[in-house]
Amino acid sequence: MKGSIVLFGPPGAGKGTQANRIVSLTSKPQVSTGDMLRQAVSSGSELGVAARAFMEAGELVPDDVIIGLINQRLKEEDASSGVLFDGFPRTIAQAEELSKIAQLSVVISIEVPDESIVERIVGRRMDPETGNIYHIKFNPAPESIAHRLIQRKDDNESTVRTRLSAYHEQTSPLASWYESQGLLIKINGNRSIKKVGDDIISELSDK
Repeated sequence: MKGSIVLFGPPGAGKGTQANRIVSLTSKPQVSTGDMLRQAVSSGSELGVAARAFMEAGELVPDDVIIGLINQRLKEEDASSGVLFDGFPRTIAQAEELSKIAQLSVVISIEVPDESIVERIVGRRMDPETGNIYHIKFNPAPESIAHRLIQRKDDNESTVRTRLSAYHEQTSPLASWYESQGLLIKINGNRSIKKVGDDIISELSDK
């Protein structure tokens, strides 16, 4: 498949797991803007220096800096057949800029109802000794370690609903924008990891 893939979905939708499967199938490198920013800052590149100034001021890195980093990334050898964009673009403005420098083959939206997302995230528990993640309903921890599990600070309902609200405000228009271009594929993410992944692979195989 020639061209890049965009993968998006609400927090807790399972994008990370599915991204790994897509990379394995397509051999396209996964591109995360967060990773790119960290690498650019550590490298001391011109764009990295610009990004650092905004990050240290606690401000969002402007779109033109992000697009500049992506443009550089797309020129690397392993990106010759496109990349997998994970978590970018988030807005129509970003999508419009991305369309100027990247050819997209497909945009995959993993769709999960808000209440299911809340249940998934609020029910997560972490073992502070191993870092392993469990779930009080879907993947309970063994009794021998259950007493030491903790709920991470951000895994509370108020925070999750705030993040979901921001996601819907920014990304719902983006889905419609890509749908109007015939690029959007909606995947029911409210099922097992395997079924969601099989659906994505099936859709990509048809492209």
